[in-house]
Amino acid sequence: MEIAIVGGGLGGLAAALLLRQAGVEATVYEQATELREVGAGIVVAPNMVRPLVRAGLGERLAESAVALETAWEFRRWQDGRVLFSQRMGEECRRLYGTDCYVAHRADLLTMLLEALPEDAVRLDRRLTGLRQDGREVELVLTDGRGGTTTVVADAVVGADGIHSTVRPAVVTEDPARFSRLCAYRCLVPAENAPELALRPVQSLWLGPGRHFVHYPISGGRLVNVVAIVPAGDWRIESWTADGRVEDLAREFETWDPRLGQLITSATGTKRWALYDRSPLERWTDGRVTLLGDAAHAMLPFFGQGACQAVEDAAVLAACLRGATRETAARALLRYEEIRRPRASQVQLMSRGREVHNHLPDGPAQRERDAAFAGGDPLRQNSWIYGHDLEADLVG
Repeated sequence: MEIAIVGGGLGGLAAALLLRQAGVEATVYEQATELREVGAGIVVAPNMVRPLVRAGLGERLAESAVALETAWEFRRWQDGRVLFSQRMGEECRRLYGTDCYVAHRADLLTMLLEALPEDAVRLDRRLTGLRQDGREVELVLTDGRGGTTTVVADAVVGADGIHSTVRPAVVTEDPARFSRLCAYRCLVPAENAPELALRPVQSLWLGPGRHFVHYPISGGRLVNVVAIVPAGDWRIESWTADGRVEDLAREFETWDPRLGQLITSATGTKRWALYDRSPLERWTDGRVTLLGDAAHAMLPFFGQGACQAVEDAAVLAACLRGATRETAARALLRYEEIRRPRASQVQLMSRGREVHNHLPDGPAQRERDAAFAGGDPLRQNSWIYGHDLEADLVG
């Protein structure tokens, strides 16, 4: 069995590693000439940690990431007053068998890449053609010099993100939905950040029309900043588009001055418009399937994009374990049948959270803040964090 994975992000590399550990030959084809993950920090929730630990990466994760002592520390925009604080640490380990981490995407990418043999990832390979018949899939790949290579595989996994070039081979129409919001992301060296931002805590500042998130990553050497604000005229849906730090600072100039210090300590920022897609009716066509954002692009408000991609990778590897060239297409359908309902549910859940976070000051905002006192998101989200992939496979 030869599996070709298009896309060398977190989902694609996790799929390659888990497939190879399952005894399935898998090669990643990535259009970039070097692997560098943009987007800065992400939450590595327990449902993502467990498959990584089973893959033998638990120690590396603990070395490079930051284990959260507190998550969902909600603060008031004006003065930083704590509205709600959810303890993690021991409680998270008791409920879900592991810590919840925050990490730099680049650290995770390096961790996965170093766990793979050198020949498992082919760079400077852009997919320009894909054809399948009942027996195999043919990929045409173009390099930066204009040269082309033809690769034949028993199955293809499109792990090439929200702008997937594989997806048109599976679905013919997939319109994007604009949230009317955009995200700024930047990194701040720990020595320049206020003390408040250095704690192993994920802080969310809620205010009228926008919210602001920060947490330490890379072993505490950096602070990751994410700010969700109205998009205005910004429509660029790209993690590599540059924004301006001064524009970000203006968005929060009336907020607690500690946020201003954090923002102005950044040397640059990326800015992109937030779009998502509606759940697809199918992920698979014959010997071609989708994984991660290519299958279920979602808004970032529950921090589950990468987590769901790693869940995809784990189930895909389990379904293809022991499959043959003759049974590969059936194995891909089983993967889709297991994963599509859950990923679609998370996709839809991620919509609309901004309405709750961005309430203007007034009765609705005060009612929301008062409701925090009775909340317990660690348990309320047990269907996400405690999900048993092994049970899915048995079922």
